[in-house]
Formats: sequence, C-alpha cells, structure tokens
Amino acid sequence: MTVDTVGGVWQYATDLAAALTALGQEVTLAILGPPASPDQVRTAEAAGCEVQETGLPLDWLADGPAPVQDAARQLVQLARSADADLIHCNHPAYAAAAGWPAPVIAVAHGCVSTWWRAARGTPVTEAFRWHADLTRQGLLAAEIVVAPSASYARDVQVTYALPRLPVAVHNGRASRPRALPARDDLFALTVGRLWDEVKQASLLDRVAAQIDLPFLAAGSLTAPHGEQALLQHLQTLGAIPAAQLDALLAARPIFVSAASFEPFGLAVLEAAAAGCALVLADMPSFRELWDGAAMFVPVASEDAYAEAIATLAGDPAKREQMGRRAQEHALRYTPEHTAAAMTALYDQVQPHRVAA
Repeated sequence: MTVDTVGGVWQYATDLAAALTALGQEVTLAILGPPASPDQVRTAEAAGCEVQETGLPLDWLADGPAPVQDAARQLVQLARSADADLIHCNHPAYAAAAGWPAPVIAVAHGCVSTWWRAARGTPVTEAFRWHADLTRQGLLAAEIVVAPSASYARDVQVTYALPRLPVAVHNGRASRPRALPARDDLFALTVGRLWDEVKQASLLDRVAAQIDLPFLAAGSLTAPHGEQALLQHLQTLGAIPAAQLDALLAARPIFVSAASFEPFGLAVLEAAAAGCALVLADMPSFRELWDGAAMFVPVASEDAYAEAIATLAGDPAKREQMGRRAQEHALRYTPEHTAAAMTALYDQVQPHRVAA
C-alpha cells in the first residue's frame, strides 16, 4: 500500500491497515515523499504494518513526470521483492507503471487536477498537464478505481474522462482513548492544512474577527513547497500532536470547515466522533456525508459562517443536539467498514487470494 506522510492519506492508510491486519492480512506501507516522523512510525507499527521508507518522490511535489515514472518503476520492484499479491495504490499516478506483479486497485483521495478545478474553476494549467496525464494513465490501468465519496467519484470520472464511475468507499477513522478536555470555555475550531487555499483559512480568519468567542485553527501554516498562510485573527496552533487535538475536541467546540474542495474530510469525522456541533461548507461531499447532522452554510459567505457560529454559541441545547447527531452519524464511518468494503474489492480482482 502506497502512503505519504503529508496529509490525510496517512491517517486513512494506517487506520485501514490496522483493520486489515485484524482480518488476517499482511500490509506493507511504502512511504513516498517526506519521511515518517517517529510518532508516525510507531502508529504504523502499532497497526501491524511493515514500513518501507522508500525515499521516492511524492507525485504532486515533483517538478515533472520523469521522477514519478522512475519512482513507479522502483515501486514495482519493491512489490516484487515483497511478494505482494495485491497493490493498493493511494497515488494513482504511479499505477500506470508496467510490470506490477499483482492486480492494482487505485484509490483517488485527491489530485492536482480536481483540486485545480475546485480552486480555480478551470482545467489544470499546462505546467501540471503531465500530472493529469500520468494520473489518467494510472486510473485506466488499475483493475478498480475507488474514491472516498460518491460525489468525488463523479468528479474524478468527469475530470479524467473515465469509462466507468469509480467505486465509492467511505473512509473511516479509528476511535481513540477518551481525552480530558483541554479547556472549559466555549470556542470554535477548524483543523486542516491552513496553507491550502481550498480550506479557506483566509475566509475563516475574517470570520474570527466577527465573532465573540475564540476561534482556534490547528494545522500546518507552511506547505511542503513553501507556500505560507498569513492569518491575523485565528488563534493558530500549527500542526499539533493527536493527543493535543483529542483534548481540544473533548471540550466539544463548535467545529467549522469552510473547505470548498474535500473528497472526504477526516478532520470533520474526528470532530463529529467527539460530539462537536458541525458548521460545514455546503458542498457536495459534505452534504453526502453529513446531511442531517450538521449546519450547512454557503461556501464563500463569511457572514453566514459567523451567523451559524453565533447561533450555536447562543443556544446550548441546540449545540448539544447537533453534537449528538454528529456523533451518532460518525458511527457510519469506521475503518472496519472501510476494510470490509475494500476486502470485497480485493477479492474481486484476486478471487483466490488467501489471508495470511
């Protein structure tokens, strides 16, 4: 299983791998891009995985096709040496390589082209055309293509002109030990890559200036390629350890995501599982996943976010009710459910595969 340490793919892969291991599978994680931190290595090992630090480039951080194509060839050799009987490729641009020793299932978690369409409203520029071409080749080469939501599956099919709609398999997030609340006051919280323009941190920064309660923001302010988020009103925490985030969520803040593009949204799931009331951008994947369990507001309306937060802040009963709905809804999205769905797909392409 390919994985990277930069975003939500790491959480997805390690939670899924732990559930697959519990079903008797053996999982090797091939890490692309920046190396895993000691905490991440411990997480992978606790999931029962073998960890391979490949040192190979991450596709969306590469400056052209050649490094990615060379990395794909090396991944093929790694799969051969590991005697893999199935390849779970979380980075479809690598799936086009020739000579894979086993069937390939490509999972589209997000990509430059679909991000670009959402962020800029246009097809990807010529500078990234090579990435779109490699990704399409990989999606077409895979036996099965998976997306984490039905809405994103449609987006992927349209963006890459695929003959078949990808299979939607919702992500899951493992429950974690109950944490003590980090504070006892009411606050708003957003979590994500604050440097990523589709997370709309700049919009939430303006919202923070309008509301009468603290608005915290957890997540990296600096992108791997150097881009930085400059925020004045949000109380930025940077990237924080899981235990610190758990303590914040245990205080049941009003959780806000203004993302204009989100194939799934693991941070929303974590907040919902903790019983936080949700204020979400009214966009397709959030509607699909959280309809009836969140307050939805127009994607680009800072006044609407401020009003929704103020409404929940001023109505404890409604806030508690919305938090309870979100928590109940979150039970639909577990690694065990994801593993069961993925195992069924694995068996379709490798019907005689035998669990370890």
